[in-house]
Amino acid sequence: MRLSVLFAIIGTFLMAAILCLVAAGFAVTAIEDNARNSVRATLEKEGMSWAEVDANGLQIFLTGAAPTEARRFAALTAAGRIVDAARVIDQMQVEDSAAIAPPRFSIEILRNDSGISLIGLVPADMDRDALLAQIIRAAGKGDVTDLLESADYPVAGTWDVAIDYAVRALQQLPRAKISVEAGRVAITTMAGSPEEKVKLEQALRRRVPGNLSISLDVSAPRPVITPFTLRFLIEDGVARFDACSADTPEAQREIEEAARAAGLGGAADCVIGLGVPTPAWGRAAAMGIMAVADLGGGSVTFADADVSLIAARGTPEGRFDDIVGGLENDLPDVFALHAVLPPPDVAGQPTAPEFVATLSAEGKVLLRGRVGSQRLRETVDSFAKARFRSGSVTSRARVVDGLPQDWPVRVLTGLEALGFLANGAVVVTPDTLNITGLTGRKEASAQIAGLLAEKLGEGAEFNIDVTYEVALDPLSGIPKPEECIAQITAIQKTRKISFEPGSPSFDENGASIMNDIADVLSKCGEIPIEISGHTDSQGRDSMNQELSQKRANAVLDALRKRRVLTASYTAKGYGKNEPIAGNDTEEGREANRRIEFKLVAEPDAAPAPEGSGLESSDQEAQEGRSSETEAEGGEDEQD
Repeated sequence: MRLSVLFAIIGTFLMAAILCLVAAGFAVTAIEDNARNSVRATLEKEGMSWAEVDANGLQIFLTGAAPTEARRFAALTAAGRIVDAARVIDQMQVEDSAAIAPPRFSIEILRNDSGISLIGLVPADMDRDALLAQIIRAAGKGDVTDLLESADYPVAGTWDVAIDYAVRALQQLPRAKISVEAGRVAITTMAGSPEEKVKLEQALRRRVPGNLSISLDVSAPRPVITPFTLRFLIEDGVARFDACSADTPEAQREIEEAARAAGLGGAADCVIGLGVPTPAWGRAAAMGIMAVADLGGGSVTFADADVSLIAARGTPEGRFDDIVGGLENDLPDVFALHAVLPPPDVAGQPTAPEFVATLSAEGKVLLRGRVGSQRLRETVDSFAKARFRSGSVTSRARVVDGLPQDWPVRVLTGLEALGFLANGAVVVTPDTLNITGLTGRKEASAQIAGLLAEKLGEGAEFNIDVTYEVALDPLSGIPKPEECIAQITAIQKTRKISFEPGSPSFDENGASIMNDIADVLSKCGEIPIEISGHTDSQGRDSMNQELSQKRANAVLDALRKRRVLTASYTAKGYGKNEPIAGNDTEEGREANRRIEFKLVAEPDAAPAPEGSGLESSDQEAQEGRSSETEAEGGEDEQD
């Protein structure tokens, strides 16, 4: 065979081999691309775009970070449906579960007459049986519906504290909604009266853990006033209310404006309630008040739709007729006016008979004066002993003939009115009934006025001189402003309000101390307080000034969120301008970074004398005349 033919045959085989290799390479690439694209499309379709797909020959490689172990397995399963599972190589990782944000754990506890319902999400490691046992004990005979779900995630350490407080609160609330989160409990409920609301809020705020924030929304219905009563008087040139009722805030404002125009100097304290006989109550009451002012003295009493106008002795008849005639024409038709012009005093008239009952501060009752019969004396004694306790009543009343026909009603009504007082006296005469004394009930004057107007009838003349004293009120007990500041001082001795560096946001300790300060201030009423912010000297003046103002505002807002009445509070930033220590050491700068609570003078109060020590809170506390306390802030913003 010739050599040229041999080379041709060998060349042909070589060319064929090369062509086969090229064809095989294209085939493998096509298979890889097809498998990779098919697997990737399937994973995208099933929401697993986090998975990366690669191919090497017949093998499929899956990489990427799976959010959970279950999702990693789902990706392997989806790829195994496209290619042989043996060809799928798992190179995926699972995200660190600690980096995944846990769900928001919370419980809504709903309680009404039919039972208790629990709705929400709780940690899986929580002892639900123990919780349900506590709830069942609180429910009594009611049913408990458990609609809770669980999740296996960690929860903040304040979760158990919030649950314990919520269960304790539930035992006091027959109807309520309690929302529980880690570190926070919100309670929405209803009280039967304003007095019950005060008691309930005080009970719920008692023994609140320092690391727990609570929110209370306790509503109380408007009181039902019966009879719907208003009594306005002008005696010796002094205007006052014995009772004031209104059905709306608008009627309240109308009545108060008329009273101020008639000479009322203090607050009207007009109660908004239910039971008004007509929507025109406010307008009619204002007319009656102005009629008394036009007469120059006397009284007007509204008891539902009955109106009694009694002029002062000595009022000219012509003036009386003109004013009463105008009032009769102007009053709405629903009202019935009864007007009385007392006769002028006549010298030498005989002394009018009287009955007097006195109540001492120790609860002792002395009855003296005149009664019309032995039966009436026994009735009066029995009534007094039932009202004030048997062993505390002493009777020296004398049976006398010739007393007015309505004398029994007047005497018994006077004794009933005396029961509204802590101590005082009632004097009954044929023409009038006078009651004076001290009481611990804010509404005593209004209740007495309503009672006398109802029992004595139209045109009856009576005088009420009852003084409310806080010390006698078991529900009030409001401390003096100085006592409030002293309590805050005690809180601040070892703790301080602190902020994040260069920020008006409280740090982790800020919420706890604000809870304690809010508890004190919520019992103090509306007292004039300045919340002042201070910084050290580091940083620019403008930035320090702005930061101190923001921190003072943050404290004021925190008190508002805790339902403290802050209408009389102000917030002011002083920057670095009022240091209490040197700024050349860290200790001094730390002392200068602070929040101060100051009592400020009322508008008509005399200014504090210079050098009185207001600039030194330590000295004030020692001398018992402190008007401020310090709640120090966090670090100031640096340049």
